[in-house]
Amino acid sequence: MTTRSLRTGRATGVSLALAGALILSACSSGGGGGGDGGGEDTGPGTLGAIAFGDAEASTGPAEEVPGAQPGGTIHVLQETGPNHLDPAQIYVSDESNVAKLFHRGLTTVRLDNEGTYTVVGDLATDSGQVSDGGRTWTYTLKDDIYFNDGSEITSADVRHTFERQFAEFITQGPTFVQQWLAGTGGADYRELLPEGPYEGDHLPDTVLETPDEDTIVFHFEEPQADLPYALSMIGYAVVSEEGDTREQYDQEPLTSGPYQIAEHRPGRSMTLTRNEYWEPETDPARTAYPDRYELTFGHTTDDSTRRLMADNGDDRYAITFNNGVDPGNAPEVSANPEYQDRLVQGYQPYVATLAINTERVTDKRVREAIALAVPLNGVLNAYGGTFGGEYAGGYISPLLPGYEEGYDPYGKLATPQGDPEAARALLEEAGAVGYELNYVHHTATEDSRAAVAIADALEQAGFEVNETQVPQETYYDTISVVDNGYDIYRSNWGHDWLSSSTVIPPLFDGRQIQDGASNYSHFDSEEVNAEIDRIRGITDPAEAATAWFELNKTILEEHLPAVPLYYYKQNILHGSLVGGAVFNDDLGTVDMNRLFVIQE
Repeated sequence: MTTRSLRTGRATGVSLALAGALILSACSSGGGGGGDGGGEDTGPGTLGAIAFGDAEASTGPAEEVPGAQPGGTIHVLQETGPNHLDPAQIYVSDESNVAKLFHRGLTTVRLDNEGTYTVVGDLATDSGQVSDGGRTWTYTLKDDIYFNDGSEITSADVRHTFERQFAEFITQGPTFVQQWLAGTGGADYRELLPEGPYEGDHLPDTVLETPDEDTIVFHFEEPQADLPYALSMIGYAVVSEEGDTREQYDQEPLTSGPYQIAEHRPGRSMTLTRNEYWEPETDPARTAYPDRYELTFGHTTDDSTRRLMADNGDDRYAITFNNGVDPGNAPEVSANPEYQDRLVQGYQPYVATLAINTERVTDKRVREAIALAVPLNGVLNAYGGTFGGEYAGGYISPLLPGYEEGYDPYGKLATPQGDPEAARALLEEAGAVGYELNYVHHTATEDSRAAVAIADALEQAGFEVNETQVPQETYYDTISVVDNGYDIYRSNWGHDWLSSSTVIPPLFDGRQIQDGASNYSHFDSEEVNAEIDRIRGITDPAEAATAWFELNKTILEEHLPAVPLYYYKQNILHGSLVGGAVFNDDLGTVDMNRLFVIQE
């Protein structure tokens, strides 16, 4: 994920939907831009309530940020540029964070000045009106909402937005709402509208209804209490029916947010300028103080950290959305008071794993040998050590309900340096000493460093490792191909909502094995698939949370399709003339909607 919001369990009933979801409050309650919140390791946060906002909460303009001033240019230093601009193709965080500046959906998650999070209506007048026991959700569009070509956004555009997600060329974005509409899991949802709307077919009114230009009604077979949160994902942002160019929309989309794409040089830079058709009165979440964003790509974390530490020239107006402080400079940044007012910190929802392609590595003993050999300390040190994360014992983040502290079935937390001797003993038992592993990683500095540690340990254990490097921009496109030819590869996954229902099914449901999907291990177990279906039917969130963690145990201990590596932290440094920088727990990074330029 991808991008990524948090979510409650897949619970039924209107009461839960109206009460809202739960959200993590990490570090200093959404703070960390300075003062006593900077540089401290406060550990995982606590859970608090997040409301689903009514019409009043969903009315713009957004709350003013204290001390903010309009105007100026913010420079954004990113390692990779977006590979996708079509919102339906956006799921990974680096693309999602940039797209939040220019795409809007029916709902969004707002962080206010008090550190409170609320799911509010974005293009819609509120977060949704629910009926029929949670099976029907109705949204009404606001007045004065437009694309950047001046065309008004209507219910026909929203209907088109969801119908096109069934088309075969849409392969990279989230699939939650499509599956809910189709009443099925895996890739079977496409059968509901195989070609999308492009051959003149539409979803029936019993599924998606647009009775007038302003109204959209979703009908589900099962209660979907989490829909307002799901709709806040960039993957469900609105796409123009008139302006849809199918595959080409990925290069030149129309935008609906406060900014538009003035220039995009893929892999090099992107310039965002104001969308003159954006009306602040319709937007409860985006302040849009800067006149312009200049994004440049190709910055390693070493490069961006050095530039932001030096704080010279345009870098005084610079920030990054995804480049954390690099491992080499982490000790200096964390210890030197000079940087504390410019350091934003928090916990991300992501868990890093080393996926094992179970279609190719079929012997569980070989997979277990991989797990025993991999040195968690060597991997985490490449990403900044304890400044950048914590060792992981399982697939489920400690931020999620149901997590059991200290779970460590393979003794990895106790021996983070790895155990090559125990790994070799398993290979000998399996008659697999000299087993060839095709290992792909990307070219970013940290991943290359981690790859050295992993490959050395595997070879010491008796594996023969064939390494391949690919550009970071195309890495997830590479590993998400089913017939990718590789045996092991690192991936990160973050919960989309505060529930393991957005972790276990996307990663380990065998019915979701397809190109572009996130079951990177190509793991398929009838037992696990059936248990996923059973847990999805549990209406009590606490019971469901426990069941998901137990299924996590089953998958890890009995099948081992991936090796847990570490839980992510994020440390964002910014220039001295960037204001409004606070950590957003829901985004897992700085809140780009609150930024402004400090005028000299």
